[in-house]
Amino acid sequence: MPPLGTRREAVRVTATLSKTMSRRALLRGIGGTGAAAFLAGCGVPPAYVEPADRAGRDLSDRDRVLTFANWPLYIDTDDTNTSKRPTLDAFTKRTGISVQYKEEINDNDEFFGKISPALMNHQETGRDLVVISDWMAARFVRLGWVQEMDRAKQPNVAKYLDPLLRSPAFDQGRTHSVPWQSGITGIAYNRKKLGREIRSTKDLWAADLRGKVTLLSGLDESFALLMQGNGADVTRWTADDFHRLCDQIDKLVRTKHIRRFTGNDYIKDLSTGDVLACQAYSGDVIQLQADNPDIEFVVPEEGAELWAESLMIPNLAQHKTSAEALVDYYYEPEVAAELASWVNYVCPVPAARDVLADSGDEELAALAEDPLIFPDDDMRKRLAIARDIKPEERTEFAKRWNAIVGL
Repeated sequence: MPPLGTRREAVRVTATLSKTMSRRALLRGIGGTGAAAFLAGCGVPPAYVEPADRAGRDLSDRDRVLTFANWPLYIDTDDTNTSKRPTLDAFTKRTGISVQYKEEINDNDEFFGKISPALMNHQETGRDLVVISDWMAARFVRLGWVQEMDRAKQPNVAKYLDPLLRSPAFDQGRTHSVPWQSGITGIAYNRKKLGREIRSTKDLWAADLRGKVTLLSGLDESFALLMQGNGADVTRWTADDFHRLCDQIDKLVRTKHIRRFTGNDYIKDLSTGDVLACQAYSGDVIQLQADNPDIEFVVPEEGAELWAESLMIPNLAQHKTSAEALVDYYYEPEVAAELASWVNYVCPVPAARDVLADSGDEELAALAEDPLIFPDDDMRKRLAIARDIKPEERTEFAKRWNAIVGL
C-alpha cells in the first residue's frame, strides 16, 4: 500500500470539476419512467433472473484480471500521471490481478440502458464490478441482475462497514451490494450573506429567502430530505407523505419562493450569490468551502438523507472471486483512508478516520475531523437511508413531481 499523499491543489480542482457530472444523476424523461421503470414496474417476464441463473463460470483462478466500471474522477490518481491509480496499482502488485478500470458511467439511466439488454437476456455484460447509485441499485436487486457476494471472502467488509449503511431497504443485510462511497443530502447556505443560521428544513421557507432557494430537480434525489422536514420517517414513508410534500412544494413554486430546480448547477448559483440556500450534496460543499469559507452545510434538526453509490457484481461476471477480493481490499482502513483523502465523500469505513488522524500530515489529519467525511455522533443520529420508490409507485409519483418541477 503506498503512503498516504497530501491533497494537492490539482486534486481539489479535479474534484470540483467532477461535480458537473452528478453521481446522483438526474432522472430523464418522466422521472425515470423509461425502460428502467417499465421493466421494474411491469414485471416483464424475461427481465427477472432467478437466483439459480445468476452465477457464471468463475475464471478468477486462471484469468488474473477483472473489469471495473465506475464514474469519472471517482478514484485516487497519481499526482504526476492521472492515468495511474495508486490504490488499484497496489492491489495488482499484492494479488497479481490486473484491473481494467473503465470510467464509463456518466448517468444511472444511461448505464442501465447500456447493460440491460445483456442482463435481461441472460448474457454477461463484460463487467465484473460496477458502481451505481442506491436508487438504481434497488432496481438491479429487484430484477435479480446482480449476484450475492460471499462475505466469508470479505472479512474487511464484515468488520469495517459503517453500521448506518449495513441494511438499506432495497438490500437487507447488504448481501448484493457494498458502498463505494457515501454522502448526505442536506442544506447548503451562505451564512455571511444570509446573516443568520439555518438549522431546520423549515427555515428554507422563511420570508427573507423568497426567490433565493433552489431544490434538486430529480425525484429520487430530492424527496427524502423534504419529507424529513415535514417529520416523516423516510425509512418507511407513505403515499400520503409524498402527496403532502408535493402540495407544499407546489404552493412554494406558485408563490415564487423557490427560485428554480437544479441539477448540480446549484453549485454555481450558490457561489455567485444568486441563491442563498439550497438543497445540496455534502461532497460538493466540501469543495465549495475550499473557495468560500462562508458556505455552510447543514444536516437539519429533523434529519437528512444518507445515501451511497454501491459496488455490485453483475450476473454471469467471469471474475466474481477477484471482484469480491477487490471490494474487500477497499475496506481495509488504510486503503479506505487513501481513497477518502482524494474523493472527499462520506467514507463508508469509519476506521479510516484514525488512519488519517495518525498520518502525521496536518491536512490529512484535518480531513479526519471533517464531519462531511466522517460524521460525528450528533450528526449520525440525524441521518437515515430512505426507502426507495417502489415500482408500482414510480409512474404516478414521477408524473406529479415532474409537473411541479417543470420537467
